Amino acid sequence: MKVGYPAVNQALACRSSGTFRLASYSEQRMTETITANLACLRRVLAWNTEHRLLFFRITSDLVPFASHPVSGGYDWRGRFAGELADIGAYVRAHDVRISLHPGQFVVLNSPSESTYASSVAELVYHAELLDALGLDPSHKVQVHLGGRHGDAERGMQVWARRYAALPEPVRERLVIENDERDASLADCLRLHAEVGVPVLFDTLHHSIRNDGETVLKGLDRAAATWRPVDGMPMVDYSTQDPARRPGAHAVTLDVEHFRSFVRRLRHRDVDVMLEIKNKEASALQARVVLDELGAVQR
Repeated sequence: MKVGYPAVNQALACRSSGTFRLASYSEQRMTETITANLACLRRVLAWNTEHRLLFFRITSDLVPFASHPVSGGYDWRGRFAGELADIGAYVRAHDVRISLHPGQFVVLNSPSESTYASSVAELVYHAELLDALGLDPSHKVQVHLGGRHGDAERGMQVWARRYAALPEPVRERLVIENDERDASLADCLRLHAEVGVPVLFDTLHHSIRNDGETVLKGLDRAAATWRPVDGMPMVDYSTQDPARRPGAHAVTLDVEHFRSFVRRLRHRDVDVMLEIKNKEASALQARVVLDELGAVQR
């Protein structure tokens, strides 16, 4: 089992998601920003491996405006080939697992053709980033269904059709996550049955919307959709923030809840992304729990 956290390390005085206003776009600004972002990512990965946190979700903003037409002539893969290859080599050498999670504006089944086109462009960028790092298909890009758009059945059909039409380098990395609004676990499993997309299981979303399955039963059903080439099944773990709307992630790790979750996993081998607001602080607490329970990290 690997455990990690998403995007930002709050213990370090850098961010790998630096960006700028579109109105101030220039190739020089792009080069400076990407240079700083990659340097920070390298620091974060080194910090993570030092603390045995071997699962990390890279920010989608590593390359600002990568899928926007304004950057169409900017060859970020070529300009930063060496830096990206070095980071990828570090990831492989330390057996780190990487994921990406595009924002909510990625909606494959959108009725808007422009939104659909921009969604595909964004997914292509995410796949190209992982390819530029030299990482195999077990390093994934996770998305949600994106919406029902007034007709749930048609929304599912459109998503399946458009997924099948994606370029193969995108399809081989894409996984779909259950949520409490648009796509339950059952919906995601149906999409898997139709087009083969693996299902990333989210514990919090499932606790809010399910068809009577326990979290472990749901996890088992999602895990069965992953092939060996996809790597170990990924799980998003969180608990509810009691002060906010249903589905809002907790600010800090509920240590006892996490300990119980890991105990109940027993023989199951999954990689756990902690969607907890205080990021690496909770990941360190989770690492202590795994050590206490003798959970084996691959």
